[in-house]
Amino acid sequence: MFTERGGTLREVGDIIAEAQQHEVEGITLIGGEPFDQAAAGADLAEAAQAAGLGVLTFTGYTMESLQNRDPDAARLIAATDLLVDGPYREDEPETERALIGSANQRFIHLSARYEDYDPVWAPNRVDVRIHPDGTVELGGFLDSENLREFSTQSGLLRRRRS
Repeated sequence: MFTERGGTLREVGDIIAEAQQHEVEGITLIGGEPFDQAAAGADLAEAAQAAGLGVLTFTGYTMESLQNRDPDAARLIAATDLLVDGPYREDEPETERALIGSANQRFIHLSARYEDYDPVWAPNRVDVRIHPDGTVELGGFLDSENLREFSTQSGLLRRRRS
């Protein structure tokens, strides 16, 4: 269960306007847990699709457990183009497919929008963003060995001298 503390309240219209201003292709709904706040998620996903944006939704629930859950969950499913379902399992790391952390998670195409997307074509990687103020953002998945190698090669971790 994710904490309900923190975060920033934003109007759906403002989020959509900002996405359009930055010319993004779509939005992604991810953790906390989108289906624990399905009404708000559905409102945002419906507005995104109405504005021509794609919608990816990541959930720790399985699609089977979401079906017939409640009307808001059904609305969120209906307004999602690509659903990634299943709980993260630390003991089942995913090393071949992009975007996900564990092998049990599935990509479920709910519309034709991303039907050509195959996560095997874009294996897990790390995205590094260096901002003008010098701050660095990292996103993606690396196992311990690859994280150590990345950190050493990038200068984030200094090699020990013998």
